[in-house]
Amino acid sequence: MTSDPAPHRALNLALLRDRNDAAVLRAVRAAEDGTSRVELAARTGLTAQAISKITARLLADGLLTEAGRAHVAGRSGKPRTLLRLAPRSRYALGAEIGRHGLHLLQVDLTGAVVAQGRAPIAPDAEPGPVLDRLAAMVRELTAGTGTDGRVLGLGLACPGPLDTRDGVLHQVTGMPRWHGLHLREAVQDRTGLPVLVEKNTTAGVLGRPGPDHRAFVSLGDGAGAGLVLGGRVQRGARTNAGEFGHQCLDPAGPPCACGARGCLEALCLTALRDGRPDRAAAALAVGVANLVRLLDVEEVTLGGTALLDDPERYETAIRTELATRLPDPAWQHVTLTRAAPLAVPQGAAALALARLFD
Repeated sequence: MTSDPAPHRALNLALLRDRNDAAVLRAVRAAEDGTSRVELAARTGLTAQAISKITARLLADGLLTEAGRAHVAGRSGKPRTLLRLAPRSRYALGAEIGRHGLHLLQVDLTGAVVAQGRAPIAPDAEPGPVLDRLAAMVRELTAGTGTDGRVLGLGLACPGPLDTRDGVLHQVTGMPRWHGLHLREAVQDRTGLPVLVEKNTTAGVLGRPGPDHRAFVSLGDGAGAGLVLGGRVQRGARTNAGEFGHQCLDPAGPPCACGARGCLEALCLTALRDGRPDRAAAALAVGVANLVRLLDVEEVTLGGTALLDDPERYETAIRTELATRLPDPAWQHVTLTRAAPLAVPQGAAALALARLFD
């Protein structure tokens, strides 16, 4: 007895439609001044008939809007109708759970921030009340902007180690009560929204566009890195790539919360507690030079509260270490940039936007 293939055909058609819709939305988003259906067909490789059906559907859904008429470059004939994104037709939420606070923001389809809120977290707080507060903030923010029901989802960034596939937190430095928490499930149950979880440093590397080989390095209550290589985010076999803070720099160094000794994170945090930011900067610089040498990244973005409170000190130490350890001119292309203040929650919101565009 053979199974009826009709449900499979319907599923495949739905997936194809979603992919093609996303391709059209990406192409429209990339054309800031608007684009015509003719140009969309050329950019996406879809037929004119497919473009006509897709744009009609997206216009009916309110995701696109007509934005006047213009001649298509290099083509004669009558002006074409231009299409643009309708930025306020849908929204996404991005949240950062830190060791001392919550930061929630709402973005439109272009990624522009339209509202945000903050709340403190006690260092030894139980996760339940913290997540209850986050859910209340979500309700307050969407009610305040009148967007309830038009939110695509919630991207949630937090310190690692984190299993992003199952949404489970592991042994996070400074957050022992959160170990083993099914974070994604807990937040979905409280908010009723689709939730995507990511390490804060990986969200940070997604917070802004950049070259195909780049890293986001953060030093605050912990140390970590987010990685993009070959244009793709790197999460690793167990989704824990980028545990930058747990590279061992001194086997006889101070104990680390992970159970080892002399980790970069332990050296930096010990130095900061001792009032020696120069030592923290020197240790971080060695770690960054190791990362650049190992992965050959083009750009390193520096973030985290400790680092951004004193950025010149860290940048100077890193540039000095790079020049000393990597003197070959071929390595001198590495660019250092500073993270935007909202890099992590904006990167988290980008995860939710990706449900529509990717």
